[in-house]
Amino acid sequence: MARILVLFLDGVGLGSEDPKLNPMAAASMPTIRELLNGLPLVATSSPQENKLASLLALDAQLGVPGLPQSASGQAALLTGRNVPAEIGEHYGPKPNAAVAAILRENNLFMEVTRRGESAALLNAYPPRYFEAIESKLRLYSAIPMAVNAAAIPLMNFEDLQHGLALSADFIGRGWNTQSDFPAAPEYTPQEAGRLFGKVAQTYTLSWFDYWLSDYAGHRGTFEEAVNLLETLDAVLGGLIEIWDLENDLLILTSDHGNLENLNVKGHTANPVPALLIGSLKMRQAFSAGASDLTDFFPGVLNALFDGA
Repeated sequence: MARILVLFLDGVGLGSEDPKLNPMAAASMPTIRELLNGLPLVATSSPQENKLASLLALDAQLGVPGLPQSASGQAALLTGRNVPAEIGEHYGPKPNAAVAAILRENNLFMEVTRRGESAALLNAYPPRYFEAIESKLRLYSAIPMAVNAAAIPLMNFEDLQHGLALSADFIGRGWNTQSDFPAAPEYTPQEAGRLFGKVAQTYTLSWFDYWLSDYAGHRGTFEEAVNLLETLDAVLGGLIEIWDLENDLLILTSDHGNLENLNVKGHTANPVPALLIGSLKMRQAFSAGASDLTDFFPGVLNALFDGA
């Protein structure tokens, strides 16, 4: 069975080529540029298909007025439904009752496991996250909610310590700055990428929620955003070293724009990337007719079960 790993980059749209405006154009990202024939991950680089990768632009607005938001955008990716249209607005950051009901009815994790295959979210969550969820002081965001609905356990600090999951920054450094977190192993970005790929190879569908990109878009400086992206690119380089590019698929995508325009601290109306890396047959099965967030769910299933 072929495998798909989704690297979800929260709040990353396809923006301008201007390196003074867009950290994606300013950062040194040799891995991304090699995948895109020397081009950065910006709007003018899409669409393209080459021997290594394909890049599509996915509409995140879905015909609904206003700026795309996290809960409804992520739910559209995970279910294939036009969630903003169904609930009458873009909504976020956390799911409301209407979005939660859609996610719990069916989602990508549920669908893959229903077909007898394995799926996992590879983020490690600290003890206080589970405590806050249990006490109802914290709500699930859309991605862990979908995983929970599929009866898949979220990874914890023990999974992190045993190399079965990764911290939010991949490398463990941010985790270890939290005084109440259990100690985590630390890695170079390249080591983290290789571990990421090794863990992902044990599941048919694996997903990593990289929420730091959205956080940087809202609260970070331009320099912080560039540093974040350069670390991400190095992690991706390590991952690709061990990923089976002939038979498996790696997908980078997002829910809405944000980080690509730091002139504003809110979301943008820009399309989001679907950067497909690996098996050409799976890339083409995913890409057929794909134009917006609702095409992600059927695209993944087509690539896994028809295009593999």
